[in-house]
Amino acid sequence: MPKLKTKSGAKKRFKMTGSGKVKAGAAGKRHGMIKRTTKFIQKARGTMVLSDSDAKIVKKYMPYAR
Repeated sequence: MPKLKTKSGAKKRFKMTGSGKVKAGAAGKRHGMIKRTTKFIQKARGTMVLSDSDAKIVKKYMPYAR
């Protein structure tokens, strides 16, 4: 079997935790912040752990990041 390729976009956007969960930056913070609530902006700081269904997709893109 040949080696599997990692998706370049995925390796730039996601990191794996030690326990195998997927970390990603918060969504919805690129532009248009004036219409967002202060509460939303505060909650969307830093990185988030993806839900299991989203993490399953990302793990397919990054076969060796475990």
